[in-house]
Amino acid sequence: MEYIRRCILILALSLALTVSAGEVVINVMPVDGDATETIRIAIEEARQSDGAHKVVIRFDPGHVYNLSREAASKCLYHVSNTTSEEENPSPVKHIGVWLRGLSNIEIDGQGATLLTHGEMTTWVIDDCRNIAISNLTVDAADPSVPEMTVTEVDSHSLTARVHASSNYELRDGKLYWKGQRWEFTGGIAQIYDHETATTRRCVSPLTVATHIEEISPGILKFHLKRKPDVRIGQTYQMRHSLRTEVAGLIVGSDNVKLSNLNLNFMGNFGIVAQNASNLTYHNIMCAPDSLSGRTCAGFADFIQISGCCGKVDISGCRFNGSQDDPINIHGTHLKVTDWGDGSRVVVKYMHPQTFGFQSFFKGDSIEIVNPDNLLPVADAIVVGASMIDERNIELLLDRQLAPDVCVMSAAVVENISRTPEVRIADCSFSATPTRAILVSTRRKVLIENNLFERIPMASILIADDGKSWYESGRVTDVTIRSNRFVDCSVPVIKIAPEISEYAGPVHRNIKIEDNVFEFCDSPEGDLIYVRASEDVRVKDNTVTPDQSSRAEP
Repeated sequence: MEYIRRCILILALSLALTVSAGEVVINVMPVDGDATETIRIAIEEARQSDGAHKVVIRFDPGHVYNLSREAASKCLYHVSNTTSEEENPSPVKHIGVWLRGLSNIEIDGQGATLLTHGEMTTWVIDDCRNIAISNLTVDAADPSVPEMTVTEVDSHSLTARVHASSNYELRDGKLYWKGQRWEFTGGIAQIYDHETATTRRCVSPLTVATHIEEISPGILKFHLKRKPDVRIGQTYQMRHSLRTEVAGLIVGSDNVKLSNLNLNFMGNFGIVAQNASNLTYHNIMCAPDSLSGRTCAGFADFIQISGCCGKVDISGCRFNGSQDDPINIHGTHLKVTDWGDGSRVVVKYMHPQTFGFQSFFKGDSIEIVNPDNLLPVADAIVVGASMIDERNIELLLDRQLAPDVCVMSAAVVENISRTPEVRIADCSFSATPTRAILVSTRRKVLIENNLFERIPMASILIADDGKSWYESGRVTDVTIRSNRFVDCSVPVIKIAPEISEYAGPVHRNIKIEDNVFEFCDSPEGDLIYVRASEDVRVKDNTVTPDQSSRAEP
């Protein structure tokens, strides 16, 4: 009787269930209007297998499935590198596709599109095992990075044509960009140059205009105190600064594969993974739809990986049109605030935009690090960890720390068990205003066969810090080989732990070989910058024109 009841429900909600050898297929038929609830029911139907069989949730090829903030599932998730308590007192996420506590599930879009309406989190994969999402396009009906292209410039004004996807309202002498249940004025801006396919950050004309008028629908004139630093044909990309949602979240999950995805717009933040393991990102196109006329695909980073372990494999991807770093892989340094008896210590999240989630688990290995020189002073194994509040965590260690450690006025802790092996291969990076790759993990890192075009900061940055972003940690095995860097700013590769005193090398065993540097020369600096590191080998690279490298102690 229960089986009959479920089948009736499935048919009523435009789902179709088929069963083949060892595999259950749930077909989600096209839905007029909002498909959020229909997809939710499909996921709950998949839950019935309880992981015993592989379940494939399939969408209809070529159709659009609308996801709305109003119908989304709501759950509080604290996410690394997003917002502070003051910026976002209630970090509840509005989730379109919510996979929680599931195993052996594949979502196959078959070329369908998930179209978000309102600022929301497209998907969350929470406490799951063996999850795959493939063959989907993700876009926004109301992208939260409005765009406008300059049509006229003079000494005290500019006129711009607003992109068709960007809605606005002139109210009380101000211009407000508007979407479904969101709006902002002022904010952050950057300029996209269509001739060079580059972006640069700039002052928003909304913040400096003395007067804004609508010449005709979609045509705006900004009256300014001085001539703007922009040319006819360039496009402004504008946004507010609050990362209240994320494009996707992978948390507490293992063996997650994302493949063959077109991510045309990623609102508020990119795909964030934290406390997850064994992640694959293959053939993901983070770029605007080529037919849309838009130039921006992401509100901030594209891929952020924080406190993960196992293997991270990113291959065959295109990263074009971000508002921040396309890839950032790191851990987190928490500051020791109470040494207790030396075996029971309290640590604290220090950066305003990272807090609220557990970073330590029983059996994890930790290092206690001097933040001035970023060298370890002690290690231990976590026997127990409990959150005192959203900022503070109490750690019970397997040993008594030495007295000279417990009198340190400044120390930070890194969870060295939550550090992944990384491979980034056969990807391309362009139209970003920042760096292309940030990576800080002590396990093996391979960056090969990638194309970097006109990156305005270091194309590859290996940092580590315990006082600013608190992003750990040191690297011990990095290979950067067979990449092509075209017209990138120098230093192209930057190895620069943020230390205030030198007490020995932080990073080691870095190989930079068989790369091609084209037109990256500059009288202001060198291609490769290295400090506080040892065993850095640079060989068999091709440079046009010739350029050297330098190392500092």
